[in-house]
Amino acid sequence: MSLLSWNEIKSRALQFSLEWKDATNENAEAKSFYDAFFHIFGISRRRVATFEVAVKKQSGQQGFIDLLWKGVLLVEHKSKGKDLKRAFEQAKSYFAGLKEHELPKYILVSDFQNFVLYDLEKNEEHHFTLDKLIDNIALLGFIAGYQKRTFQEQDPVNIIAAERMGKLHDTLAAIGYQGHALEVYLVRLLFCLFAEDTGIFERGVFQEYIEQHTLEDGSDLALHLAQIFQLLNTPIEKRLLNIDDSLSVFPYVNGELFAEVLPFAAFDTKMREMLLNACALDWSKISPAIFGAMFQSVMNPAERRFLGAHYTSEKNIFKVIKPLFLDELYLHFEKVKGNPKKLKELHTHIAKLTFLDPACGCGNFLIITYRELRLLELKILIELYKNQQVISIEEIVKVNITQFYGIEYEEFPARIAEVALWLIDHQMNRIISDTFGQYFVRIPLKKGTNIVQGNALLVDWNTLKKTDTPIIYTDEVNIFDVKEPIETYKQINIQAKNVFVHTEASAAAYLQMEKNISYFDYILGNPPFVGSKLMSEMQRKDLLLVFGQNENVGVLDYVCAWYYKAAQYIQNRPTKVAFVSTNSITQGEQVGILWNILKNRYHIYIHFAHQTFKWGNEAKGNAAVYCVIIGFANYKTENPKLYQYDDIKGEPQENAATNINAYLLNAKDVFIFRRNSPIANVPNMSFGNMPLDGGNLLLNDKEKNDLLLKEPYAQKFIKPLLSAKEFLNGENRWCIWLVDAQPQELKRMPEVMKRIEKVKKFRENSVAASTRKFAQQPTLFRDRNNPDSFILIPSTSSENRKYIPISLFDKEYIANNSCHIIPNGDLYLFGILTSALHMVWVKYTCGRLKSDYRYSKDIVYNNFPFPMEVSEKQKQKVIKAAEKILAVRKSYANNSLAALYDSLTMPIDLLKAHQELDKAVDSCYRTQPFINEASRMEYLFLLYEQYVFPLLTKEKKKKKS
Repeated sequence: MSLLSWNEIKSRALQFSLEWKDATNENAEAKSFYDAFFHIFGISRRRVATFEVAVKKQSGQQGFIDLLWKGVLLVEHKSKGKDLKRAFEQAKSYFAGLKEHELPKYILVSDFQNFVLYDLEKNEEHHFTLDKLIDNIALLGFIAGYQKRTFQEQDPVNIIAAERMGKLHDTLAAIGYQGHALEVYLVRLLFCLFAEDTGIFERGVFQEYIEQHTLEDGSDLALHLAQIFQLLNTPIEKRLLNIDDSLSVFPYVNGELFAEVLPFAAFDTKMREMLLNACALDWSKISPAIFGAMFQSVMNPAERRFLGAHYTSEKNIFKVIKPLFLDELYLHFEKVKGNPKKLKELHTHIAKLTFLDPACGCGNFLIITYRELRLLELKILIELYKNQQVISIEEIVKVNITQFYGIEYEEFPARIAEVALWLIDHQMNRIISDTFGQYFVRIPLKKGTNIVQGNALLVDWNTLKKTDTPIIYTDEVNIFDVKEPIETYKQINIQAKNVFVHTEASAAAYLQMEKNISYFDYILGNPPFVGSKLMSEMQRKDLLLVFGQNENVGVLDYVCAWYYKAAQYIQNRPTKVAFVSTNSITQGEQVGILWNILKNRYHIYIHFAHQTFKWGNEAKGNAAVYCVIIGFANYKTENPKLYQYDDIKGEPQENAATNINAYLLNAKDVFIFRRNSPIANVPNMSFGNMPLDGGNLLLNDKEKNDLLLKEPYAQKFIKPLLSAKEFLNGENRWCIWLVDAQPQELKRMPEVMKRIEKVKKFRENSVAASTRKFAQQPTLFRDRNNPDSFILIPSTSSENRKYIPISLFDKEYIANNSCHIIPNGDLYLFGILTSALHMVWVKYTCGRLKSDYRYSKDIVYNNFPFPMEVSEKQKQKVIKAAEKILAVRKSYANNSLAALYDSLTMPIDLLKAHQELDKAVDSCYRTQPFINEASRMEYLFLLYEQYVFPLLTKEKKKKKS
């Protein structure tokens, strides 16, 4: 059965209004009235709804519902002129006698001439008369299967649906129905639930069949489901002639979804009720874009309490697809809107576009992209046919799910992605049916989806489209295996595509042969977020296999492999790519490794980028992940777009750029590598002191006091220890510092000697040879940096601080290895390092521990471009401003630095003191003020180039000599 077109429904509604305009008597005419009423929508009342359903009312008395369509509609009918408000209250009183899956979503009360429709989910009521039925018929579209849908990021119905299916999953798994069979079984049930609420099946037939043809104890439910699954895979003409009518209504679906023969499951009363409760939901309201990932998340009971935390929100998907292709297509559409020929060309163009998500999960990116392409197609068709009658929708719809490809490692999400694509296709077909007043559906599924289960890093992306062959052209236009470096070819821009050819003569040949090249137009997605130190052994092998013999790739995050593989794929192709990644790939050491390869070896240009923003949705338990989005291609663009966030949890500002570099700044392509010494003429930085003692040379307040009670002589050897934690939080910690202790002094301290003996054993028992070596000197820390004075910088500091707390100490303090120190650093150096200018350098170049700053001497400090020429007067301004900061801190001596520098609790006088320092430091660089972080960083990159270029020249000369 097919949905009636709206034109036919409206025609039937008008006829119904005329036929029943004189009806008045409930007892005599109500049943015939509702049989005819359902006929308006092409529905047989007998199939879905029952008259005079007996129930126990809330009062305990027996009642009879005039008409009940379980889970959908309850009707209370009265004779002409009766009180309809009272009828509504009577209808609600029946709810107490209904099971959960029988509760209606709508209540309709009528006296033949007047109607009141109550939408219980939206808490809305609509009043209309019989003669105005045709004008209000859309309110009753749910009867025919038409349902307007708005897409929300976290619709509660998606969560309820996922929870109910999750419970059924757990119960099936508990009885031993597991693995591949369970995954396919659940996906099939998901399809059936969606199909009966969206017109793929007749309205409500799946739920009706379970209710009326299976035993309440569930013992025969699996048998009946297997029969339904078999029929859905059997063409109508190949079915048995004597098949029961209740089964013959199920259509042929195909698409391989129901092809595999699965082992029989087993159900009981409770499990049958679970399935019926799932049937009771309105699945037409489920968004395939959201539901797929949420459905996947409930498969893991441990994660179910964080339901909704794992899907990619539509809002974030739009950050990828709009600048990647959608904005451009809509701009084109607006330009050609009044030109039928150009509109048809655009329509043909979008129907040929192909998309690949090489880490597709449940298909969110593909689903939203497909939906948006179909919505654009709909706008084109409305323009083309606004003054014409469309004979066949099937002939004018060109965009299809076959344009979309995905690779997914796990089987279950891959299958979910397949089904979700079919479902979103059906939703879009319903929208176009509604628009043109003609039913359109792609059932049976003649074409399968292009979702491949496998490891995207091991799959050859060229094989996904069989004719896909990388081509490089010579003058003779021969395809050959290129063994020489790509740099030996000449790069020519042909219609905004970079093509590598020997001479310009090859350009014409390229254009002629381009039609024979098959490639993905767009590659997009959200590859796995796995840090370099958190990768499994298999993931590390994948990474190394993709990158080959490139140096230092072991420090890269897993996602970098997708960037590398995409960069290889798009060589000599106009393909555009956009990936979501953790922001770590644009910070710290990874930039110099990954982007140096992508830029210099594969000629990658960034077309658009979202700087760091907080990723995720508002779901409970959502992890704090800080991401970037990077869109790139193998050719330049005239208008790179940079999306910058003043608030990482807020909305971005779109800014035009001349060039977007790997740090996602409007600046030249600059790479910062590890250096052993500073590029500027400043003191060297080092780590603090690693004890390597098993905790035996370290003391808290109690341990210190207890030791001194026994050995007062040890006082001269106990010094305050500064780790990052104690330094920031104002806590005490102590160490036994025996650098200057004489043997005779050690003998006077037996308690200390016990600790020394433990240090010796700890080091001797270590598996590391380097640690065992230090067992020979158990009285000493591994490191012994104790300068007369030093600047201390904690290695890790919270992202919530505008400034990293930095301080100065004398030799009475011992810094441990969770801090960096600059021996004999002065107030001027302290002032530069604690300024906003240095902080912005830290922000863009340091690595991160989760989202916290991870300071590095080799990347951050040694590469920092200190001001080149500074007058004594400028220095003194910095020194005075630095002294003021220390004085203000001293006035808050009872507060920890963590409290003083928290963005929410920072005292105003301390903030002003820092702002004064910022001005003093800025003036050491240039007279013109910096307007924001980006302008500071762009200037620092320019200065960095001035420092580094002479160093590189010097290094090259050394190598030659």
